[in-house]
Amino acid sequence: MNLTVWVELTYLVSAVLFVVGLKRMQSPATARNGNALAASAMLLAIIATLVDIDVLGWTDILIGVTAGAVIGSLSARLVQMTAMPQMVGIFNGSGGGASAVVAGAEFVRINQAAAESLDLFGGVTIGISMLIGAVTLSGSLVAFAKLQGLMTGNPVVFPLQKVVSALIFLAILVCGVLVAVGGGVAGLSPLATFVLFSALALALGVLLVIPIGGADMPVVISLLNSYSGVAASAAGFVVGNMVLILSGALVGAAGLILTMIMCRAMNRSLGNVIFGAFGGDQGAAALATGEKKTARSVDAEQAALLLAYAQNVIIVPGYGLAVAQAQHELRKAMDLLEERGVNVRYAIHPVAGRMPGHMNVLLAEADVSYDKLFDLDEINDDFSRTDVVVVVGANDVVNPEARNPQSIIAGMPILDVDMARNVIVVKRSLSPGFAGIDNPLFYLDNSMMFFADARQAMTDLVKEIREA
Repeated sequence: MNLTVWVELTYLVSAVLFVVGLKRMQSPATARNGNALAASAMLLAIIATLVDIDVLGWTDILIGVTAGAVIGSLSARLVQMTAMPQMVGIFNGSGGGASAVVAGAEFVRINQAAAESLDLFGGVTIGISMLIGAVTLSGSLVAFAKLQGLMTGNPVVFPLQKVVSALIFLAILVCGVLVAVGGGVAGLSPLATFVLFSALALALGVLLVIPIGGADMPVVISLLNSYSGVAASAAGFVVGNMVLILSGALVGAAGLILTMIMCRAMNRSLGNVIFGAFGGDQGAAALATGEKKTARSVDAEQAALLLAYAQNVIIVPGYGLAVAQAQHELRKAMDLLEERGVNVRYAIHPVAGRMPGHMNVLLAEADVSYDKLFDLDEINDDFSRTDVVVVVGANDVVNPEARNPQSIIAGMPILDVDMARNVIVVKRSLSPGFAGIDNPLFYLDNSMMFFADARQAMTDLVKEIREA
């Protein structure tokens, strides 16, 4: 067989590994293996491409591979779990940026080649790749800045914002059509028009993300992930690489499916997420009009006694658990309860944390068995038969206000922890969550507030349960 056949067979193997890897990412128990398979698929595809097409010298390739391996290894080891959403945002942006660079380089190459001209198909694919890639890049950088605290996590809005965004999008369409047919805006060359087109796409990415509040960051992350896949697929059409088209399409489809799942988990449409400015002034106003209430509080000793003599306990983790890095101490406390014969399970809401799967990964890091993790639909009916629910750093996902038709989170599926016999909420204060509204759970007769940092609270619980 000649070299071309071997390359095509390698691409086929790579494509199969991509599909199998994605399938195995459906379960926390097999996700790590699935990730390894997908990474291996990408490595095979890269090797096949480099063997087939002499793009750069091997020295340049080795430098790039080494630099990427070092950056990836250091990121994986040094970035804390609480910062994982930010890192995913950067990864999304890098993917989109790479696709945009490929599209830009191909346009410049064709524009400068005397014996080659840009056909309509090439112009359209380059335009789509640049548009989606640039939007993904700038949007992901804004998402990173919001999550990292470099800018406000609240929605950023200004008068006529949607009109401005619509005008920019219209200008992008006009420039895109001119780029596709090889023309230019009056007074500008085709290359200058392409630069203008790219700059407008970057601006659109910023405008699409700044009005989205912190409560919707999990959806934004998964949506940008979908964008990065679509951009990669479009880049595959630009350079004529089938495995890039396939892998990008898989990522784009998976990201879009996950985005829709996240939207259903909040009972909101994708349009409402993008344009609703959720968690901003509306949430603050709802909080301000709330009446003054009093919450019961417990200390570690009281909480430990209640837990030690329970039969069924459900843990509801939230972002506060991740911030405090309390997952290891939590597992120690729950191990002690299990030694006493207590049935301990974990209830995971789809949008708990700052990105999809955040809580699953966090608990897996602490070696919590996968068979103890249950989704909302699997465990919600069990709360009414549960002796004690411990809410660790979660807020909006357990807020009974979701059952109030007048609430800004009305209809959002929640974990029905208020139905349990006893609820212990581990939280540093009564402050609202990302949605910006008060939580009636804190003031119910069967609820008790354990005011403490989650890690310190779990450390104290471990000590008290041992002595109970």
